[in-house]
Amino acid sequence: KYKEEFPDRFYNCGVAEANLVSMAAGMALCGLKPVAYTITPFITSRCFEQVRVDMCYNNLPVITVAVGAGFGYASLGATHHSCEDIAIMRVIPNMTVICPGDAFEVRAAIRAALKHNGPVYIRLGKKGEPLVHKHVPEFEIGKGIIIKDGDKVCLLSTGNMLSVALDSARGLEKQGVSTQVVSLHTVKPLDKKLLSEVFNKFKLVVTVEEHSLLGGFGAGIAEWLVDYKMQEAKLLRFGTNDIFLHKVGEQEYVREVFGLTQKAITDKILKRYNKN
Repeated sequence: KYKEEFPDRFYNCGVAEANLVSMAAGMALCGLKPVAYTITPFITSRCFEQVRVDMCYNNLPVITVAVGAGFGYASLGATHHSCEDIAIMRVIPNMTVICPGDAFEVRAAIRAALKHNGPVYIRLGKKGEPLVHKHVPEFEIGKGIIIKDGDKVCLLSTGNMLSVALDSARGLEKQGVSTQVVSLHTVKPLDKKLLSEVFNKFKLVVTVEEHSLLGGFGAGIAEWLVDYKMQEAKLLRFGTNDIFLHKVGEQEYVREVFGLTQKAITDKILKRYNKN
């Protein structure tokens, strides 16, 4: 629809993602605010140098949007899996990293990114993820959204795992464990005020992401914890192991392999909670 309505503002750069990013940076230098969009590994790892040097070194207002993050394209094999992109993008100076939890958060994230004066990375699922919000929420870069209140366990979710985190919280509630769910859509910068409150209030804090445990959302929380000395809670992280997946299957299958299903998350949290 956008291409039909604005044919002079839409460019298909083909299978040339490095050129796509450099072109977007050049457009930003000319005063435009481009949005560069393609499948996740091809807008991150394939053109890392262009993102780092052309876009972020110059602190340009380019919005890079990645689709099919994590295992959104699981059935296409390892070339289309992306469990390293948060780690790649968040270590680049000037880059802001946003992982919306549902379609309503996507709308809010785009609007916020267009107002932001610097490079932004927006990490999306594929399509058809369950809606968690009933409307576009109040959205501020670097500020989490409390989805559900609770007082024993806090689930910090980022990106397309939000609905799974919410289902896991409901499973915990059935076991008598009051659980709060937060959409921590901004991985960089983190909501440090919210984190301070959460780690001083809850017995157990859990991070959930469809990304590697190395360098991702949960790792960012762990890094923050190293410098924050007064935390009361224990940290439990859910993500993918440090392996390539050599099997092919749909996203649901891959989540089962890595223990990223509602049942697996609920069971592991209960064991840790009761142990504490």
